[in-house]
Amino acid sequence: MNIVNNLRFITQHPLTQNAQIAALTRWLKWQVGSRLVSGPVVIPFVSDTQLIVQPGMTGATGNVYCGLHEFEDMALLLHALRPDDLFVDIGANVGSYTVLGGGAVGACCISIEPILSTFAWLQQNIAINGLNDRVQALNIGLGREEGALRFTDGFDTMNHVVDDVAVASAVEVVVRTLDTVLDDTEPTLIKIDVEGFETEVMAGAERALTSSALLAVIMELNGSGDRYGFDENALHQQMLDYGFTTCHYHPFERKLDALHGSRSSSGNTLYVRDVAKLSERVQTASRFKLGIGVDI
Repeated sequence: MNIVNNLRFITQHPLTQNAQIAALTRWLKWQVGSRLVSGPVVIPFVSDTQLIVQPGMTGATGNVYCGLHEFEDMALLLHALRPDDLFVDIGANVGSYTVLGGGAVGACCISIEPILSTFAWLQQNIAINGLNDRVQALNIGLGREEGALRFTDGFDTMNHVVDDVAVASAVEVVVRTLDTVLDDTEPTLIKIDVEGFETEVMAGAERALTSSALLAVIMELNGSGDRYGFDENALHQQMLDYGFTTCHYHPFERKLDALHGSRSSSGNTLYVRDVAKLSERVQTASRFKLGIGVDI
């Protein structure tokens, strides 16, 4: 983010509305302090977890400024999961969602990150939180069939699949299907953020998407699929056909509002299979203390 976008993000974030000065102070301290320190910085995250962050990690630094970078989705994860559940983090990046699911909640996780340099940060965040026994981290891509794909490298959260042989920085990554990765396990919650490749990933996940154990899917649908010629409206309809409905989550009230089949305008859409069951879960979940000193 540039400075203007950073400041807009911070001042408009739901967790900073009663503490904007404190959030802007954290931003300023990070801008100065992180450049005076040689190497990455370990910050308090949620409950007793920590996150390894360095300048340029767009999503991770959002957690530094505001507590939870993607507030509604991250809070939904905290309130929906239980220790016996399986959370699948597709496009895990450096591991913010994985640390929340595996560390703050104590659930088991399968975390998938195709870019080797980013995967190394994911592994470090798993290790520093002592999560190696409950997180299976995979340095692979996902698609509709087994094989290999080329990905950009060096664009932080914006790395994506490429089919242009002229992209010199692209790296080849082994690709599997989600159903193959899961084998006979059944996830409770799936988060998927793969920069427009969601259509192909979901094509290899039919068994997972039809599982009665799957309560919800958080999926990024922000128009990035256009780069591949994918119709995200068709993917959205496919999710509805699988029996999901769309909702918006209000973390402070712990309330799910039905969107009646409409996509979210935020970029991430929450697909829920059993609204009543998920509502009961979020209402009865424990409270979590964020690293910025706020409880949710």
